[in-house]
Amino acid sequence: MITKEDANALLSQYIKNERSLYHCYAAEAVMRALARRLKKDELKWGIAGLLHDLDLELIDGNLTAHTHETAKILAELGVDPEIIDAIKMHNEDAWGMKRNTVFHHALAAGETITGMIAATALVYPDKKLASVKTKSVTKRMKEKAFAASVNRDTIMECEKLGIPLAEFAEICLGAMQEISDRLGL
Repeated sequence: MITKEDANALLSQYIKNERSLYHCYAAEAVMRALARRLKKDELKWGIAGLLHDLDLELIDGNLTAHTHETAKILAELGVDPEIIDAIKMHNEDAWGMKRNTVFHHALAAGETITGMIAATALVYPDKKLASVKTKSVTKRMKEKAFAASVNRDTIMECEKLGIPLAEFAEICLGAMQEISDRLGL
């Protein structure tokens, strides 16, 4: 099993963009919180969140290639195949397959809602996660023009975890608020 320290070193090696790093940290926090809620392996889920976008700078934005390099890198390092599989499936279109496990749906929905939560914080005068309320996040979900690139259908996969949207948003927002200093929000 890859350690958290090794995962952080790997992330630092491959991701240089500060916003991309913040997104990965947010996804890690969200995945740890979801693992606690669903009684899953918090370290495993956290590492999947942290490393899910490892190849973004390598593939230069080519989303059809996204996760392929990550899968190769992690396989060569002997990372748990379940982590690799969840990472691959957060970009299911690149593999021509559909998400079919709780881990798959959690990573896809969890990493996606981080963008909605961050965008919501940025419309507040202080631009701080501490000011964001769960209700604001769920309300913004209905506004298609707000954070238009955030895929609402992917976030709604939270229901496949047995977690309604309001509770899911609350869990994810809380996880991000706990590390708000690290996220610059």
